[in-house]
Amino acid sequence: MSLVRRATSTTAGKILAFFGVSALAGLLVAGLFLPLAVTGGATAATGQKMIEEFPAELREEPVSVPSRILAEDGTELATFYAENRKPVELGRISQEMQDAIVAIEDERFYEHGGVDPQGVGRALVTNASSGTQQGASTITQQYVNNMLINAGILRGEERLTISGTKTYADKLKEMKLAVSVEQDMSKEDILEGYLNLVLFGGRNYGVEAAAQYYWGVPAAELDAAQAATLAGIVKSPTGYNPETNPEASVERRNIVLNSMLEQGKLTEQEHEEATNAELDLDVHRESTGCISASQAPYFCDYVTHEVLSNEAFGPDAESREQLLNRGGLEITTSLDTGLQERAQESVEKTVPTGDDSGAGASLVTVEPGTGYIKAMAQNTTYDPAEDTDAGNTVLNLNVDAAQGGGNGFQGGSSLKPYVAAAWLESGRSMYDMVDASQDHWPAGSTFKASCLEGGSTAISEEWKVNNVIDNMKREMTADFGLYWSINTVMVNMAEELDLCDITDVSTRLGVHRADDGEPLNPANPSFILGSEEFAPMTQAAAYAAFANDGEYCAPRSLVSVKDTNGKEYDVGAPACEQALDPEVVAQLNESLTNIAQRNAEETDQPDSVQEMPMGGKTGTNNSQSSTWYIGYTSGLSTASWVGNYTGLRTLADVPINGTAHEDFWGSTLAGPQWFDYMGETAEDHPAEEFRTPRDSPFEDPGSRDRYATGGDGTEPGNEPERPGDAAESSPDNPEADSPSDSGPSTAP
Repeated sequence: MSLVRRATSTTAGKILAFFGVSALAGLLVAGLFLPLAVTGGATAATGQKMIEEFPAELREEPVSVPSRILAEDGTELATFYAENRKPVELGRISQEMQDAIVAIEDERFYEHGGVDPQGVGRALVTNASSGTQQGASTITQQYVNNMLINAGILRGEERLTISGTKTYADKLKEMKLAVSVEQDMSKEDILEGYLNLVLFGGRNYGVEAAAQYYWGVPAAELDAAQAATLAGIVKSPTGYNPETNPEASVERRNIVLNSMLEQGKLTEQEHEEATNAELDLDVHRESTGCISASQAPYFCDYVTHEVLSNEAFGPDAESREQLLNRGGLEITTSLDTGLQERAQESVEKTVPTGDDSGAGASLVTVEPGTGYIKAMAQNTTYDPAEDTDAGNTVLNLNVDAAQGGGNGFQGGSSLKPYVAAAWLESGRSMYDMVDASQDHWPAGSTFKASCLEGGSTAISEEWKVNNVIDNMKREMTADFGLYWSINTVMVNMAEELDLCDITDVSTRLGVHRADDGEPLNPANPSFILGSEEFAPMTQAAAYAAFANDGEYCAPRSLVSVKDTNGKEYDVGAPACEQALDPEVVAQLNESLTNIAQRNAEETDQPDSVQEMPMGGKTGTNNSQSSTWYIGYTSGLSTASWVGNYTGLRTLADVPINGTAHEDFWGSTLAGPQWFDYMGETAEDHPAEEFRTPRDSPFEDPGSRDRYATGGDGTEPGNEPERPGDAAESSPDNPEADSPSDSGPSTAP
């Protein structure tokens, strides 16, 4: 077909374009679409009047295009779509495909002006003589119709102008708009738009998506037989679907090939070869959503929650979901694919997916100074078909309930650094002495809590507190107590403080309950020892402030979002604020870095890891069903969690990955998992030294010699060798049913 021929139209077509479709209104009312008029309730108006009321231009809406979630390096993680569509230019669609669709759907496409008079006349005669109903729609009319369907879906309209539900008025509107489109667009643009819009069976919209789905080839490589198969589907996307109705599809394909032969688009030999060809399908199913994510499906799920809860993407969740599934968004996230791969390897090495223990293992990394989430891994398979025995779940172990997680996990002694931070903010020092001999508080005992009514809170039952290590109910420095994670030290420190000052610290660090998002409640003193339940990501973000001189940044995953038209959505900048004074953090880090280095030595980490500037803290609840190691360098903060995510059943003496542990502490698996992962990052993510505190009673603030004494450098003491009995709270006091610490990493 020559370009000259494509650019011209017949006399009838020109006349039709000049008069619009008004001249056909009477004929349409008279017989062509009378059944539609009767059923559609449109007989009240004359065709002429209705024509005048129709818009003269097609109101285009964005075509439904899949959205993609990308890692920070551009790696595609997942796609989301209501309609599988991959728009391409006409030059990337084979000539055979172009010829096939024109041959079967609109053989005079390059001649008419939007409405084909010959087709209308033929349909009029056929309808009058046989009682059947033909629509005589040209490719341009079908293009208009598909655009109207697309716009209706985007606007949430229930009645779509699709075949079988068109009224007489719909058909007239379609004709008038088709003439308008022909005046504004070239034939090539119309054909391109049509081939990118039309349904080719299933959820495959557009020729590129269909070619990839049925044969795994681009539209540019479709041969005559494949092109005819796709062109044949258009009439009945279900009836002629080659995947589900192959015989009907082949029959329809051959009808298309016959039309191509008659119109000179195929030679006799080409026609014979294509007619005898097998369908030879090679179906490439594309699942939508996070279940098909190439990696990090739980991070993908978290990103989805962020989009659906962000007003930047629409006024309500429904409109945001519509945008995600149809808006062609390119969502660039903070995920580091290298870190993600290492994290996933570490959790599966610690507790294999589907392990008989039923234990869960997770890692989540947050970047200090930005809050960007760099990795999010767990030892389960992302699958809506819940089967915890097989390790299948969509429950995200790392995040809050509102973000796809559960109710969180008791934090144990991982909460103690917040108590120490409040201690330092009060003007005290980590080298101040604390009398840790008191180990029980009678019913009615009060703790100062200035933010509560009456300025204090009282416990209703006797609260008994024990330590994991024997012989520690004595006087020692706060530094020594934190280093060995002594429960009685922390409770006695809290009694000297204002509980509201402690919860104020934790709130500034973003610490909140996983189930309802509420901050720690100072009315319940047992929070001191970690009785509340938190998501690992909450803890990773809070500890990231220790890595960055006290600056807290809220966790975030979105770096940038734009649509296919280049529109940028405002995802905001990192939300950071100075939560703690840098000097407070420097003193706290002096204790936490010594804890991390001790754990590195006792788990036989290589010298490069032992020498890495880092801080960290263990934690375990009373039942030994939730264990933590939260640690950080200047560049990365990571929460490592291992525990029972289906309840409080203890993991002590339970074989995990083939090995049972008599006592199950944070240092048992959560700590080694952290070092296995973070030790691998040292080369790519170098760590800088933390700020040195201004005042220290020791010549070498980093020396751990003081931990073999009473902590003040003068009084002799006994270095702990192994933990004693696990700490307990009174079983009769639900308010004080607090978890204990994991104890030192010298635990057997």
